[in-house]
Amino acid sequence: MSRFIQISGQSTIFEALHSFNENVSSAQALLIVDDCGKLVGTLTDGDIRRGLLAGYQLTDSVKNVMCRSFHYIVEDDNEGVVKNKVEQIKRLRDKKILYIPIVNRDMKVLDVLNLRQQRSLLPIDAVIMAGGKGERLRPLTEKTPKPLLPVGDKAIIDHNVDRLIQYGIEHISVTTNYLADQLESHYAQPRNEVQIQCIREPKFLGTAGAVRFVPKFYNDVILLMNSDLFTDIDFEDMYLHFIDNDADMSIAAIPYTVSIPFGICDLEGRLVKGIVEKPTYNYYANAGIYMFRREVIDMIPKNEFYNATDLIDALVKNDKCVIRYPLNGTWIDIGTMSEYQKAQDLVKHINL
Repeated sequence: MSRFIQISGQSTIFEALHSFNENVSSAQALLIVDDCGKLVGTLTDGDIRRGLLAGYQLTDSVKNVMCRSFHYIVEDDNEGVVKNKVEQIKRLRDKKILYIPIVNRDMKVLDVLNLRQQRSLLPIDAVIMAGGKGERLRPLTEKTPKPLLPVGDKAIIDHNVDRLIQYGIEHISVTTNYLADQLESHYAQPRNEVQIQCIREPKFLGTAGAVRFVPKFYNDVILLMNSDLFTDIDFEDMYLHFIDNDADMSIAAIPYTVSIPFGICDLEGRLVKGIVEKPTYNYYANAGIYMFRREVIDMIPKNEFYNATDLIDALVKNDKCVIRYPLNGTWIDIGTMSEYQKAQDLVKHINL
């Protein structure tokens, strides 16, 4: 979120200019409130400039030059309202509106969303799985957990944490096991003003088992992902796709093409019906990023080894709605030396 400055509607234009001058590094706009503290307008230095050119004096009230038809978002926990809020942020971002006041139902300002610093405000709790040994990356992982190996100027896991924060996700848990103390030390201090919570697995519990050890969830939608991914996935788009489809679980999936360099027999039993020359088959592969409703956690057994794929199978068997979210951007699973080098090369040319 962005620092915001409130001033009274009784203030003069000169006083507003003084407020801008005192907060030149942080205030992009002033929020104008009435005597009850309700937001009634916004004021930028451009508004003041236009007002002075129109003939207003420095001693005139800011009410004469403030913007009264401003955009804002009402904070509300109702699921329908929450979804509309995310859609509203997306529309305003597409219109190049970068600073959006967030108010309560009484129009009292709670915060300001700065879309220069983050893309959205998703009502999601995130769990990042970081307990594995990373054996295929040895010797690099003999003394360093794989999530803390550098990719460019920061650790693999921090690329994912920073992207979650960019989408306004503030409740982030990291499940740890192998060399857990290093990850705990790494996140001892807040990152970009967000305190990351480390959860130790008492034993290796698979890709979903450790979720049961997160002490509290704050939202109705949970994002579970591997820590060793290098991706530019759009979490906002995945969330809206999840809500629009009324899904119980969504699986991010990447296109995967298999080309066979031979003629393949089209068989019916032992009979050959024809030859398909060098066919290409298109699939979607599991990308290790999952979104699900909080109540789904009750299906994960306590203190047992349990993978995300086990959870998917259980949901399907219980006729729950499990959907695929197509991930068409950058995605690398840093599980081998070749993939690690690929991420190192790619990070030089793109900014996730």
